[in-house]
Amino acid sequence: MLFGSISHWKRQLAEGAVTPAELVESLSAAMERENPALNAYLSWNRDAALRQAAQADLTKPLGGIPIAVKDNICIAGAPTRCASRMLENFVSPYDATAVEKLRAAGAILFGRTNMDEFAMGSAGENSAFGPTRNPADTERVPGGSSSGSAAAVAGGIAVAALGSDTGGSIRQPASHCGIVGMKPTYGRVSRYGLVAFASSLDQIGPLTQNVEDAALVLNAICGHDAKDSTSSTQPTEDFSSQLGHDIKGARIGLPKEYLSLGNDAAVTAAVDRAVKTLTDLGAEVEEISLPHAEAVVASYYIIACAEASSNLSRFDGVRYGHRTEIPGGLDELYSHTRAEGFGDEVKRRVILGTYVLSSGFYDAYYARAQKVRALVAKDFSDAFGKVDFILGPTTPTPAPKLFDADLTPLQTYLADIYTIPANLAGLPGISVPCQASEGLPTGVQLLAPHFRETALLSVAHALEQALR
Repeated sequence: MLFGSISHWKRQLAEGAVTPAELVESLSAAMERENPALNAYLSWNRDAALRQAAQADLTKPLGGIPIAVKDNICIAGAPTRCASRMLENFVSPYDATAVEKLRAAGAILFGRTNMDEFAMGSAGENSAFGPTRNPADTERVPGGSSSGSAAAVAGGIAVAALGSDTGGSIRQPASHCGIVGMKPTYGRVSRYGLVAFASSLDQIGPLTQNVEDAALVLNAICGHDAKDSTSSTQPTEDFSSQLGHDIKGARIGLPKEYLSLGNDAAVTAAVDRAVKTLTDLGAEVEEISLPHAEAVVASYYIIACAEASSNLSRFDGVRYGHRTEIPGGLDELYSHTRAEGFGDEVKRRVILGTYVLSSGFYDAYYARAQKVRALVAKDFSDAFGKVDFILGPTTPTPAPKLFDADLTPLQTYLADIYTIPANLAGLPGISVPCQASEGLPTGVQLLAPHFRETALLSVAHALEQALR
């Protein structure tokens, strides 16, 4: 295993203690040893990484640093499978904007990480190429859908990684694996080149070994992009500029609803520890209310599945991706291609999305879910009129066992109950490791108003440092 933060390796590279090529070789060796047990990477190209290393410019912010990339974010000339048989042989002809920006910052693109198929899942079990396993306990899930990115960073076979977050898919696996995962404000990072699941919810963000690294990666990938119509024109900033600042007087809200939904004792203890730590640092923690917290899961899955049914309709066997060999007409081509190419969870969500958008059900389900979404956003707007940040659990339990037969699909959906609201409201959120005792990793989540990532990272960093 090859542990070490971005800052650590930048120092090593600057001092000449290691070259970019040696770092890539060491990472490749660690990955080849550890990946069979974790299944964190689906593909990698050592020679391509070494070619990038040979041209690395160490004066750039991420010069010579290898970064892993989730398998639904396009890299030119590399497989972009979305962990699905539907795209098993697809090679991207272009870079996602986030990937372009990593290259511009000097990063070395290293490997495609495993995920739940088309980012649909909370456990990392839904990949067509086998489940990802948690480095803390390989019999447990690492969380999803950015399972491979989280497991690679936590397992010491990635310095840092990109993931995507539609309902908690960065923050939830970060919590289960004991690392930092950040979802920026919706629109902060271009979605161009991210294979869409739910377009109004998806957001690319970093999974890293510490908060400082999250800020460094975020510095590289943020910015307006004309190729993404939802890209924000908000000016970029140095997200690391307030790290180490005093957080005395920061007002932090603790939603009472987040403490009354049957959390595991380890999660409750982690939140209590975070509250005490933040209070000791001079922050003011007070109870607040988010009245529509119990409605977020139902609202989210209606909206997300509806958008997924639209986005995934492009996979029809005609233009690219898997195509059935069963003879028949156009209807048979579509149905057999999708039956063969999509896994069970994708089919389940597409069918649900098609149903809620169908004639006679649109108003009863989809339109009502959008109204709930507006109420959730208002809850946060009202809360941020009283406090600066919101603290809570990242997940209701630590990582469950792989393929736990006692968990129904609905129960797995509830694993995202604390992360979903940030996606519905478009807010930035970060999960920070916070174990209260020996055992499985546990994280706490901090949320901030739109475009307050710099302040959010400052508080998260202060918490992280005090917990060490």
